[in-house]
Amino acid sequence: MSDADPWLVVGLGNPGPEYAGNRHNVGFMVADLLAQRMGGRFKAHKARAQVVEGRCGAPGPGSRRVVVAKPSSYMNVSGGPTTALRDFYKVPVAHIIAIHDELDIDYGALRLKLGGGDNGHNGLKSITKSLGAEYHRIRFGIGRPPGRMQVADFVLKDFSSAERRELDYFVDRAADAVETLIVDGLERAQSTYNS
Repeated sequence: MSDADPWLVVGLGNPGPEYAGNRHNVGFMVADLLAQRMGGRFKAHKARAQVVEGRCGAPGPGSRRVVVAKPSSYMNVSGGPTTALRDFYKVPVAHIIAIHDELDIDYGALRLKLGGGDNGHNGLKSITKSLGAEYHRIRFGIGRPPGRMQVADFVLKDFSSAERRELDYFVDRAADAVETLIVDGLERAQSTYNS
């Protein structure tokens, strides 16, 4: 693995306008912002994903080649498109970052890690089944469902109006965390963004 190897950033979510504002789609929201920062537009890729290719970091030798992707499949089968993109772009597994919603973390808090379990997250389960567990995760806290609401109903609901007031800030911070991880490494990114 070298600095010349590309990075693959996979925002997890469900395709289609009916899911766009869901808590489960926060990975797509972060991917959209990263694409915007790179000045790119998503294009359909044969790997069943939308992709943007660009660079991350200051221009020059420190910048890194990055592919930002949003699988066009449903969340629970994200592993197929992620594996196909890894093969197509020849990305080492340790250069793959999955951005996903996380129930066990307070809303807006971030946790960055390399490897680990899937904590019941179907998108991660699918990727781990395809690639093994040694990829990076950026876990975006969405908190637990209120009262007796089922988890499945909660993650497939849009953020509340109170949450939406801070959502842009939190998505921005998650995009910063992705860039820091790619350019400065995991330890630096964890010490800056893990909350």
